[in-house]
Amino acid sequence: MRKIGFNIFFILLVSFFFAADCNKKNDQHPSTPPVLKLVQAKLDNTDAIIPGINYNVRTAAAIYLKFNNALDRNSVVSSVSLKDNGSLLNTVNYSYVDHDSVLVITPSPALKNLAQYNITVTPALKSVQGGSLVNGFAISFITQIDSTDKFPIISDSALLDLVEQKTFRYFWDFGHPVSGLARERSNEAPETVTTGGSGFGIMAIPVAIHRNFITRDQGLTRMQTIVAFLKNTAQKFHGAFPHWLNGTTGQVIPFSTKDNGADIVETSYLMAGLLTARQFFDGMDAAETNLRNDINSLWNAVEWTWFQQGGQKVLYWHWSPDYGWAMNMKIEGWNECLITYILAASSNTNSITQEVYTQGFAGNGAEVNNNSYYGYRLPLGPAFGGPLFWSHYSFLGIDPFGLSDAFADYQTQVINHTRINHQYCVVNPKDYFGYSDFCWGLTASDVPNGYNANEPNNDIGVISPTAALSSFPYTPAESMNALKFFYYKLGDKIWGQYGFADAFSLKDLWYANSNLAIDEGPIIIMIENYRSKLLWNLFMSCPEIKEGLKKLGFNSPHLP
Repeated sequence: MRKIGFNIFFILLVSFFFAADCNKKNDQHPSTPPVLKLVQAKLDNTDAIIPGINYNVRTAAAIYLKFNNALDRNSVVSSVSLKDNGSLLNTVNYSYVDHDSVLVITPSPALKNLAQYNITVTPALKSVQGGSLVNGFAISFITQIDSTDKFPIISDSALLDLVEQKTFRYFWDFGHPVSGLARERSNEAPETVTTGGSGFGIMAIPVAIHRNFITRDQGLTRMQTIVAFLKNTAQKFHGAFPHWLNGTTGQVIPFSTKDNGADIVETSYLMAGLLTARQFFDGMDAAETNLRNDINSLWNAVEWTWFQQGGQKVLYWHWSPDYGWAMNMKIEGWNECLITYILAASSNTNSITQEVYTQGFAGNGAEVNNNSYYGYRLPLGPAFGGPLFWSHYSFLGIDPFGLSDAFADYQTQVINHTRINHQYCVVNPKDYFGYSDFCWGLTASDVPNGYNANEPNNDIGVISPTAALSSFPYTPAESMNALKFFYYKLGDKIWGQYGFADAFSLKDLWYANSNLAIDEGPIIIMIENYRSKLLWNLFMSCPEIKEGLKKLGFNSPHLP
């Protein structure tokens, strides 16, 4: 019995281990291949940003994708692609290093400059062991700026002539065929003409005559058309004009729901242009004499004091026949409206007092800044100075050089404002692609999907050529650098029928398809002021302006 029991026990023990061994063998399935992972991505020698956009990539760049395992080469072609705006590039070469764990992508021929490309890798990519890519990914990049010249090199003087002439075509060739006034913009609503932009266009006519783009008789004829329309057809309110008019009927086109009446700021830009033209067309013949008389009738009809809204010590921007003072926008500094107060003080018929300027625009000194930015002291305005058109619009006719009052030295104001704006773009604190010593200038302009008052405190990566080019009198070297860059390096992108496009963004590869009167005008006017002081000398020769400046407490070399 004992022997039989032992044998049974031995059989059971062997059966147990045999069963256990069988179960162990049944559990040993073939091993799962390790997943494939991206370890590192480089564009040339620079680590790629994923996700996001990589900038300034060479057109002949090599793209390195390093993985944790050797790649199955047969899976690469179907899972890895390089596309230009969605179009597959068929001229891509693939090579392998580091035992096939690094894929090298090289386009042949080289990629285009200033173009966006996307490398897409799908989970269909496999390792030699059969493991699949754990996560697909994409790398986006924009190639570098093309440094070649797009047009033949010409002298600086010839280049300035060319820019003035092309820019003038916006007002001359594209001027409204009935009224002769400036259309608001080139890319929509051809009946909409702009009051302020027309003032700028009027100031450009003496430049065109001075530079022999047109004859004096041609300029006189256009001015007669414009002034007759303003006098006899255009809708006016207390002598002031709306922001927009219909160029054929002269009726108001509302700028917004309640902005369907007088705009005294836009009117001031128009009046500055008319007074400049009055001083230029100084002939004693009947045609030029009648033109001056008609301009004077428009000028003297503006009821500047009406815009004090009941005698307040400040001017108000808007008045509507339907909504009255509902917009209730005070004109307070520092901004583009110094010219409004100077003209209001200069009026022969409805002149404001110095107190309205001191308390209203200057806010008894509330506009004073005097802090320094990038080493430049800014007398007035917000930090960094605001958009550059603040140093342009009022000073198309008013000469800021040697101009001062109780609150500021305006020569220092406009020069340092511009230098701060330029230096901000050089420092480029937001690291926007394209900003540089040559590519600078922030001011209000079109932007992708809209319009924006671009400035250091509101910078979205858009450069507006008018900002640097209208600053020629203030920063001639920096502005010339910008002009040459815009024309020679980006000319294939932004140079067109009416000169430079309104704006562009290299970080977005966006180039405006528009020209705006209020951005075109300052370019030709301020380049000419830089070259000859033509507009400054004309406007500052107005007897009324001299009296208005003295009344407000200004000093200027133009004043007796």
